[in-house]
Formats: sequence, C-alpha cells, structure tokens
Amino acid sequence: MFNDKILSCKDCGRDFEFTASEQEFYAEKGFTNEPGRCPECRAARKAQTRNNGGGGGYSRQPREMFPAICATCGKETTVPFQPSGDKPVYCRDCYQPRSRSNW
Repeated sequence: MFNDKILSCKDCGRDFEFTASEQEFYAEKGFTNEPGRCPECRAARKAQTRNNGGGGGYSRQPREMFPAICATCGKETTVPFQPSGDKPVYCRDCYQPRSRSNW
C-alpha cells in the first residue's frame, strides 16, 4: 500500500527516505503530514527542545501580572489577567479552596 519516498529536509536541505514502514506508522498514529526534517535534524531539534525546557527552542517571556484585591480576604495580590471589575478576584489562598469545592 505504501511506497518509499524521497523527501527534502527543510532544515539542512538533504534528501532522506520516508520508508513505507514509516508511512504506515504515521497512518496508524493518525498523522496527516509527512515529516519535514530528516532523522538527524529531527533528533537535533528534539534534543534542543529538551535542553531548553521544552519550549521548542524559544525563550519564554515572563507572564505579565496585574495588581488586584482579593474579594474574600481583602489582601493585595497579583493575577495573570487584567481584572475588569465586574467579577470577583481571589488571592491564591482563597481561590484554591473555592475551585476544589466546586468539583
């Protein structure tokens, strides 16, 4: 059903073989795209991702935090979104018990 194919690596430009057994594996896993990188470039990219904390080689920007006042205890806190004022905002201590009790 599958035949070996020659593909070109988008990183190094080298031709590599996409074997019939690899194509069958991709089909079993439900992958619809052919690999864009040769096995060596895939391994290098995977190692780079692992060494950089899993971020795909990109450095992650720190999340912007916004000041807020907890609706339960009145403590100053920071949250990862801009409070709009129309919904209550909770500090970490007050939010944790609320989220678990709603399960």
